[in-house]
Amino acid sequence: MQATPLITAQGLQDLLKHESANVLLCDCRHDLVDATLGQRAYAESHLPGAVFVSVDRQLSAPKSGTNGRHPLPARETFAQTLQNLSVNEKTIIVGYDSTGGQYAARLWWMSRWVGHSNVRVLDGGMTAWLKAGLPVTTEIPAARTMGDFKLKASLTKAVSMQELRAGLTRPNRLIVDARPFDRFQGLNETLDPKAGHIPGATSRPTPSNLNPDGSFKDPTVLKSEFTRMLGTHQPDQMVASCGSGIAACHLLLSMEVAGLTGGALYGGSWSEWSAQLDAPVELGAGQANIQ
Repeated sequence: MQATPLITAQGLQDLLKHESANVLLCDCRHDLVDATLGQRAYAESHLPGAVFVSVDRQLSAPKSGTNGRHPLPARETFAQTLQNLSVNEKTIIVGYDSTGGQYAARLWWMSRWVGHSNVRVLDGGMTAWLKAGLPVTTEIPAARTMGDFKLKASLTKAVSMQELRAGLTRPNRLIVDARPFDRFQGLNETLDPKAGHIPGATSRPTPSNLNPDGSFKDPTVLKSEFTRMLGTHQPDQMVASCGSGIAACHLLLSMEVAGLTGGALYGGSWSEWSAQLDAPVELGAGQANIQ
């Protein structure tokens, strides 16, 4: 079992020097408002050998109008996506972005969801790579051969909207929302049908997991903060939510960095919840856990 799901820029450079044939480097840059930003940024410059992985197309299923903005595909579908990206049993998947790992975390979580354990996120992303003076390119890598990855038992957990609603008042469950605090409170909602949050949820926005430079906080700091957030709950009693199931993966990744494993993802998150006519909504600060 690897000690951390993160890899430093220099660590990645060293890995590519010695294991380049076994590394799938994925550019996961994205923007929730400008859906083409990631592809444009990739065309302008990317890490050598990286392939572009679309959050909307490869890390999400088609939208129905009520299943959220980034619905999870079937596990079988994503296993096929990894095959198409040439993933084999020994492939080391490394994802990066330019937003503190928010979108790369989705790739990390989904890869583990279909049973692939050797997946990491570049700590600090593109910013850290450039700061280290490492090269970028506009060259598109040659097409890779089809991989032979096979779907395996999940290494993480997901809960559906129905399961979450059924256990909404359970005292042994903690729902943690990774959206910006104003949106959690029901202010400035511009992306989803209703404002507010899932009743009983607590708030921990994504930036709370990061240093000012976009790298992850030290594991001991994260562990201390998450332990306070959990209170009497165990890590495996926590359900991560956000706007559309993206930032929630960052929350789970951060907990993994802290050594607190077992939390579940609510993939539909607020974008699915708020699209249901009868889903209960709560406004206000709730149980804020902003650090």
